[in-house]
Amino acid sequence: MTLAYGNMPLDRGTNQRKNKRWLAAEFTREDTLFCVINDGQCLFEEGDILSPIYLNKSQVPTVSVDSCIYLGKGHLSKGKLGLESIENDRLTITITGNSNTIQASAIAIFAIDFDKLRFSTQETLSEMGQWQGLRKVTASLSAIDASILALAKGLVHWHISHQFCGQCGHANRSVEAGHARRCSDCRNMSFPRTDPAVIMLVEKMFADGIPRCLLGRQASWAEGMYSTLAGFVDPGETLEQAVIREVVEETAIHVEKPHYITSQPWPFPASIMLGFTAVATSEKIDISQDDLEDAQWFSREQLVNFGINNSVIAEDGGAEKPQYKMSSGDSISSYLITAWMNKEIGQY
Repeated sequence: MTLAYGNMPLDRGTNQRKNKRWLAAEFTREDTLFCVINDGQCLFEEGDILSPIYLNKSQVPTVSVDSCIYLGKGHLSKGKLGLESIENDRLTITITGNSNTIQASAIAIFAIDFDKLRFSTQETLSEMGQWQGLRKVTASLSAIDASILALAKGLVHWHISHQFCGQCGHANRSVEAGHARRCSDCRNMSFPRTDPAVIMLVEKMFADGIPRCLLGRQASWAEGMYSTLAGFVDPGETLEQAVIREVVEETAIHVEKPHYITSQPWPFPASIMLGFTAVATSEKIDISQDDLEDAQWFSREQLVNFGINNSVIAEDGGAEKPQYKMSSGDSISSYLITAWMNKEIGQY
């Protein structure tokens, strides 16, 4: 199963994009498209059904190739980007129910930081559609559009946060089609980095014969929301060691048998989530040493009722209490919880 933001269809042209002549030719093609990122938000058409807006060169006439980031090549159809296969810069599209195929050019796509556009262009774009945070609208997008916009968002953020050299402090300049930055003084090269983070579904078989999973929540989250535990991987640490350390740091629960399940790109702002299961060898939760607001053990029966109602009536007939719910459906946390609930992953 491929999770949200992991359905990347574009040929990123890793070797070709270093060739300035090749890149200039891609940039100047009439069918080349551009997506704009504005403070982490993407541009969408107005209306009930959200569709991302990809611009053509005439709509951003003043941008230069050096101010853009090359994302790759794919095929645009009815506002959705999809890729069957790319061979020699041509895309083969198979028509359902027809043994014939047609040939269509693969379209180059670039990302642009909104702040690099002229004010007049910025005004035009803001009148053209609506700016939305990607995670808020992912459920309404095709898997491919969500993946391309996530890539654009992640790379634009990296450029904004790496404007200066980490060695000498002088200004960095974008090179290699936006996939590297070179210091203007010491020539040190910087490349986009992804921070690995482990996220784990911790399970335990209790004395009553009922298996339960461990979920926690932070105070800043929506009321009633619980998620799997997660944390960044430390230097000099294996992924399995990170799983064990993070769980005990956050909840004082000791675990064993970390088992890798799947991964998910998470450019919010620059991570990849590495999903695991693990088996708890202790039961008593202690969150006093970490920043969690709460952590609890939940049975499959309890998870079935997650998110069904917004609230429930207290047993004493008093004020309503929030109903438990999972994190948003685009997250690997939601997948891990649901998969465990359905007995698709885990030991118990």
